[in-house]
Amino acid sequence: LLPPLLLLLGRPGLGAPGQGAGTWSRFARLPYPQDQLFLHDTFPDGFLWGAGSAAYQTEGGWRQGGKGASVWDTFAHRPATPPGAAPPGPAGGDVASDSYNNVFRDVEGLRRLGVSHYRFSLSWARLLPNGTAPPNPAGLAHYGRLLGRLRELGVEPVVTLYHWDLPQALQDAFGGWASPVLPRLFRDYAELCFRHFGGQVRYWLTMDNPYVVAWHGYGTGRLPPGVRGGPRLGYLAAHHLLQAHAKVWHLYNDHFRPAQRGKVSIALSSHWIKPQHMTEKNIKECQKSLDFVLGWFAKPIFIDGDYPESMRSNLSSLLPEFSEAEKKYLKGTADFFALSFGATLSFQLLDSHMKFQQLESISLRQLLYWINSEYNNPQIFIVENSWFVSGTTKKDDAKYIYYLKKFIMETLKAIRYDGVNVFGYTVWSLLDGFEWHRGYSIRRGLFYVDFQSHDKKLMPKSSVLFYQKLIEKNGFPPLPENQPIEGIFPCGFAWGIVDNYIQVDTTPTQFLDSSVYVWDVRQTKKLFKVDGVYASKRKHHCVDFAAIRLQVSLLQEMHVTHFHFSLKWSLILPLGNLSLVNHTLVHYYQCFASELLRVNITPVVALWQPMIENQELPVSLAKYGAWENTETVQAFVEYARFCFTSLGDHVKFWITMNEPSVKNLTYTAGHNLLKAHAKVWHLYDKEFRRSQKGKISIALQADWVEPACPFSRNDQEVADRILEFDIGWLAEPIFGNGDYPEVMRAWLHRINGVDLYNFHLPYFSEDEKKLIQGSFDFFALSHYTTTLVGSEKEDAVKYDHYLEVQMINDITWLHSPSRAAVVPWGLRKLLKWVKSKYGDVPIYVMANGIDDGQNMVHDKLRVYYIKNYINEALKAYTLDDVNLQGYFIYSFNDKTAPKYGLYSYVANQYEPKPSLKHYREIIGNNGFPGPETPELLCPEEVASCPECRFFRTRKSLLAFISFIFVAFIVTVFFITYYSKRVERRYK
Repeated sequence: LLPPLLLLLGRPGLGAPGQGAGTWSRFARLPYPQDQLFLHDTFPDGFLWGAGSAAYQTEGGWRQGGKGASVWDTFAHRPATPPGAAPPGPAGGDVASDSYNNVFRDVEGLRRLGVSHYRFSLSWARLLPNGTAPPNPAGLAHYGRLLGRLRELGVEPVVTLYHWDLPQALQDAFGGWASPVLPRLFRDYAELCFRHFGGQVRYWLTMDNPYVVAWHGYGTGRLPPGVRGGPRLGYLAAHHLLQAHAKVWHLYNDHFRPAQRGKVSIALSSHWIKPQHMTEKNIKECQKSLDFVLGWFAKPIFIDGDYPESMRSNLSSLLPEFSEAEKKYLKGTADFFALSFGATLSFQLLDSHMKFQQLESISLRQLLYWINSEYNNPQIFIVENSWFVSGTTKKDDAKYIYYLKKFIMETLKAIRYDGVNVFGYTVWSLLDGFEWHRGYSIRRGLFYVDFQSHDKKLMPKSSVLFYQKLIEKNGFPPLPENQPIEGIFPCGFAWGIVDNYIQVDTTPTQFLDSSVYVWDVRQTKKLFKVDGVYASKRKHHCVDFAAIRLQVSLLQEMHVTHFHFSLKWSLILPLGNLSLVNHTLVHYYQCFASELLRVNITPVVALWQPMIENQELPVSLAKYGAWENTETVQAFVEYARFCFTSLGDHVKFWITMNEPSVKNLTYTAGHNLLKAHAKVWHLYDKEFRRSQKGKISIALQADWVEPACPFSRNDQEVADRILEFDIGWLAEPIFGNGDYPEVMRAWLHRINGVDLYNFHLPYFSEDEKKLIQGSFDFFALSHYTTTLVGSEKEDAVKYDHYLEVQMINDITWLHSPSRAAVVPWGLRKLLKWVKSKYGDVPIYVMANGIDDGQNMVHDKLRVYYIKNYINEALKAYTLDDVNLQGYFIYSFNDKTAPKYGLYSYVANQYEPKPSLKHYREIIGNNGFPGPETPELLCPEEVASCPECRFFRTRKSLLAFISFIFVAFIVTVFFITYYSKRVERRYK
């Protein structure tokens, strides 16, 4: 089913030149973030799935079987390259993947994938070594063997007649495509192919990407034949390429179609472009950019036989003219629209001048919609699409997988949402090969080829498994785990909000000023202070802090049951010890907590949370080693004792340390930090728990880590290693066995053993292990996002040499303005992982949130984030039996956590964002109840304020006082009543 707004916007009708210009505004109006969500659905029945390759990229055998030289052979062998051209590599395509000698190897790869079709190209120079007759019998036999094997497997061939490898003889004799003779010679070559192979081929492509052949072969000279003829020669070569295509189409249509019943088209490549700004001028420039690249060839073929009007008006005499007869002959010479999109042209071979100062993009879906609108809703066959990985990548090609996933999902959306008629998809390529101007520096194959080996065996990459399963399922069918569930959380579930540090304003109100003022009502109308005269001072009250009243009232609006914030150690004890105490600040914290309790909000208080400046430690401690210094451990214990004594009557929910950052923590500092936590936990347990009846633990940051290639054992090992270093480092000693994870010790021993690093993980004594193990009352975690990790180095910027891990991005995921990935299911996996490692421990999600941008549309992302992350938490509680006790949103407001707040802060005013209302609704429903959800009757909770305890513990005394008071009232009533009766009697 289409999203409602997509239905409202509608699908494109009959197209015409210029109608594609509506594409940008249409996609700008689609609902956010719904339109960007991954679409779980399947492709239409009979959808074609295939893989492709090109002769020069994979065949090799350049001197075998009587093959003639092609322009690419010559280009690769010349000693020097022209200015601006990239050398193709030391060997070019001489051997490449050696497919000429490994037909059955390649076809076996196709069988393993389960594809319906295989796109490959014929080498013109192998079939006609001199470019013209006579044909080469060995070449005819080679392609006959390939077609015969494909027929045996039931794989449909999609055959390209010309994929850039023009016979060198034709270039030498006629100047290649700069000559008007070439269209006739190309027709003769095509006739040979149709006669010999046409009975086994239903899909023909005359040529591939004529833009690259014309512009870079004859204009810029970047590619073979390397002619630097400038724009005029480039446009002339394109003119001849179009004429050649038309001749071949008419040849097939007139002489071969009745018997062979095949279809013929041309593989056109395109980029996608988006406007710098959504203005009419910029959109026109984007339209022009597509006209100059794709429309250059598509409009003459699919519309009217002539070039786009934008080219005609901008290029004047540079662009050749078609006669009326030629236009008629060219128009309609394609039986379907064959589209090539991906790494060959995009960001590589697209001439920068043809961007017209707009921004190149890789949105396949929008390009498909544009083609649909511009060219009258043609049947589209995607005959080449993918991205690339580094030339050093061998097996786990995660980057390639996620680009593939993105492109295929966008194709599915184009079909299901936009009504575009796409009937087939071809991944590029079947196997690694020679990548044109980039040589062997990148790889685009599903199968890995070791180019240095003799036998050139194929090794399936992770992308083979991905594509194989996708073909089996015909897309991305909905899975039960992807569906939201109905249900509610238990009674007493903690619904909270986080503010790292509350707004502290200890400025007294005017009512605390004991001075006396006189108002000059006659002249100045001002107040004047009377010197030496003072009123009696009154006692300080919590209501004197206006900042507290405001913050508490905002929290009440949320309907939360808990509020989590951190104390500032550096301000409470500026010298790091009790010699100097900021009593005003302590009183402020006492008042804040008591005011929260008064409105039935439970304060959740962290003793310490690291910040950038001095790690939020007192300066005296930060200056002398911070957590590297064991004295900080004892200082933290004394600080905690002071806080428990001063605030313990108001606070029953303590966090020793909130989100200590393991990324910035040395092993020695982490060691001391764990001991400090444990000592504080035992201090509370022994000296304060009985009287204060609270609970205490540590809160760890815990983002989920997922193997980038789900089928890769290596990637799974990397993910496990990162989880232990990121979470297990501090969690295992406390919640596990009292010591660091074995994975950490083994890894550090390995890297220290080869002297790459000198990091030593300290050891705990047996007493210290006993002290730390079990020092918790619950497992508190902060979770924001999910990260993909891989084992193969792909991007040096995102590669961690220390842990030998490559960070990968799934570009199909939603991302916030700061590029944080929105992956709700990561929270569920994390909660299950914690339970599997540490048992049925009570768990609190102490912080979970996403940033927004200046545009309020991003709060729609937060609405989605909150709803779906909480629903995944509900799945963990309901389906996985995780002992989840509470969930806290990060963050309270934008003033203290810019871009993360549920309240914006503008011009000294707090304004609720729409996401606040949604969170409040979830709290009110205690989850996501449905019609079948049983009603949960929870007992009313009594506000747990310290002042109330005075009355609860003195019930007998209160009853006696109440009796005396009632008796007094009754006595006064009777005395008054009878006194009046006596008065009336005497009167």
